[in-house]
Amino acid sequence: MPPVQNARGTRDLLPAAMHARLAVIGTVREVFARYGFEPLETPAFERIETLMGKYGDEGEKLVFRILERGEGGREGKADLALRYDLTVPLARVIAQNPALPMPFKRYQIQPVWRADRPQKGRFREFYQCDADIVGVNSRVADAECLAVVHDALSRLGFPAFQIKLNHRKLLSAIVAAAGAAEFEGSVLTAIDKLDKVAWEAAFAPLAENGPGEVALTRLRAILSQPHDLEAVAAAVGDGAQAPAEELRAVLAHAAALGAKNVVFDATLARGLGYYTGPVFEAVITDGGVGSVAGGGRYDGLVGMFSGRSVPAVGVSLGLERLLVVMEERGMLVTGGTRTRALVTRFSADLDPQALGLAAELRAAGLDVETWLGEPGALGKQFKYADSRGVPFAIVLGPDEAAAGLVALKDLKTGEQRRMTRGELVEALRG
Repeated sequence: MPPVQNARGTRDLLPAAMHARLAVIGTVREVFARYGFEPLETPAFERIETLMGKYGDEGEKLVFRILERGEGGREGKADLALRYDLTVPLARVIAQNPALPMPFKRYQIQPVWRADRPQKGRFREFYQCDADIVGVNSRVADAECLAVVHDALSRLGFPAFQIKLNHRKLLSAIVAAAGAAEFEGSVLTAIDKLDKVAWEAAFAPLAENGPGEVALTRLRAILSQPHDLEAVAAAVGDGAQAPAEELRAVLAHAAALGAKNVVFDATLARGLGYYTGPVFEAVITDGGVGSVAGGGRYDGLVGMFSGRSVPAVGVSLGLERLLVVMEERGMLVTGGTRTRALVTRFSADLDPQALGLAAELRAAGLDVETWLGEPGALGKQFKYADSRGVPFAIVLGPDEAAAGLVALKDLKTGEQRRMTRGELVEALRG
């Protein structure tokens, strides 16, 4: 019999991992809510035509297609696809609901799927935490997305990170100024790889079918000071003035909102075909972790579905990568449980009182578990609770029942003391 194993690029999340995961999601959700974002969910799969044409050539190769049923499926035809990101489904929702009040601010925390090569911190199924602002073309909205990322990473405990900022129209102007406009798509794909590989490796695919050595030499000169917005704008000329002015405004607004670690990076291309304005990416700067969040303005995307222009900007946090890094650095609270106490069962004749006590504690807002094995053998029940990380056990034996009391046992210290039910509630809340 072959070994039972997960599909490549997926993993199971056992309770200890889930507690840590939910704590991180809760922190991110709190940050989103503080900025006025509302929750949204969309289906796990979309019509394939909804997703195609939105992610560029590289991205579309990673879309998980779902074959048609019947003859079409046998011929390899697909009519559905798993959700690749949360942005395109949002655009579809906006197009289908034109009466939504604008600006519409939503957050969405759901899994997405990509047929990528699995590696450390990168899975084929993973969660994204997105926040988007639809219906307003504002540099303040762009800056607010940067501030959301800043606050989320700060609240999660990252001391060293940087948010890189660029502009899609500035990138086009850079490519045009170098004389490579005809090859913009492939040139931007190469630029987007510069944070991972050297120039020669990034541009090797363009050696035979590209803009030529002269254009690439000009491009390299323009990008020689990638963090100096004024130098890049001056090298590009008139085509850079409008996007550069927008970037100056975003930088100023972001600083006013408290996101002071935002830097311009002319090599940031973000690799998605639907961006139209500012683009940004957050990287953990210590330990070689790389990108943990990204986003940008995509004013043209909603119009692809509705036939009308609807401005939009958003950001996505990579939950899986954040969790891997936080676990490696000891930043996660793991191994715990929400359960405050195990209500033991002393004997069958005392079950009504024990079960009633458990019900009372839950009604008081406490998380308690009831022993589900055979009553008696309290040592076995204590051992079970301790193995689950439950801090207390509650004993209601004949002596306690006769006195109208209960016994609370601290499973770490072994101390056990009797108290009233009211005192028990207060002790467990403490």
